[in-house]
Amino acid sequence: MTTTYDIHIKGYEHLIAPCTLKEEFPLTQKATETVISGRQAIQNIIDGKDKRLMAIVGPCSIHDAKAALEYAEKLIEINEKVKNTLFLVMRVYFEKPRTNVGWKGLINDPLMDGTCNIQEGIRHARKLLLDIAQMGLPVANEILEPIIPQYIAGLITWAAIGARTTESQTHREMASGLSMPVGFKNHTNGDLDIALNAMQAARAQQTFLGIDQQGRSCIVKTTGNPYGHLVLRGGEHPNYDPVSIAEACKKLETKKLPKAIVVDCSHGNSGKKFEGQAFVWKSVLSQRLDGNESLVGMMLESNLKEGNQKLTKDLSCLKYGVSITDECISWETTEQLLLLANERLSRKN
Repeated sequence: MTTTYDIHIKGYEHLIAPCTLKEEFPLTQKATETVISGRQAIQNIIDGKDKRLMAIVGPCSIHDAKAALEYAEKLIEINEKVKNTLFLVMRVYFEKPRTNVGWKGLINDPLMDGTCNIQEGIRHARKLLLDIAQMGLPVANEILEPIIPQYIAGLITWAAIGARTTESQTHREMASGLSMPVGFKNHTNGDLDIALNAMQAARAQQTFLGIDQQGRSCIVKTTGNPYGHLVLRGGEHPNYDPVSIAEACKKLETKKLPKAIVVDCSHGNSGKKFEGQAFVWKSVLSQRLDGNESLVGMMLESNLKEGNQKLTKDLSCLKYGVSITDECISWETTEQLLLLANERLSRKN
């Protein structure tokens, strides 16, 4: 008999249930405290109760757990010097949106060989998040696949909805149920309204299809997320300058949304060149020091070493601590920028 379904499906594989994975890698008391206190700190920053500047820094994407943990240790060490002026959150991104094809990140293809062992990818992701949270360092993550939060969201302090997915109804609905503050990036063409509409949708109660802790398909009902906020990442032109910031604030005010803006120093704002991130960082810092308190945070794509490298079939050829996706600034540059911000903000206070 001729079938009308699964014509282009190669096969199915049952995925481990979220509750089973959490039994394998359970939350510790220390990790729980890191997540809860980190989320509260960011909520206070968005509300204007905490005057520190949020700094979300780390690799464009994670492909090497060893290098990620080394980076985390460096970030914890410098946190002792800047914690009075900056609230540090480490970028720990596992999913990469693709315009056409390419490596989709550690969760989708953890072995980086096209085998796409998602079962192991989810395990690697949860273990690394748990290890970093256990160190006392809050983490940020971009959420792409809508069922992934059930596996790792309990370890995430700040989440991003990317420029390519902010317009997606699925991601807006998902964000309305997330337990942490969520940053919505403007569209790749620079359009702000898409992100503002997403913020409004995420603040509302939503009903959609998802999975529960046992991995069963279900109807999900949310209460809405009041801590959605705008992330400016540039587009056809940069949008971190004072005029662009003022325009964004006006639009937020018109829609009665929180005037809390995070500036992504990479992507469209730096022309996708790592050298440009420092310039953006210093410009936004100056605007904040000049009294624009709507600027609550900045993002840096940073790794142990600067630049990036192509992913090759021979993984032994990969340089340690160098991004295999977007260009990143080095740790040395990151440290300089964090210390500069701390010095200038300390003088201001």
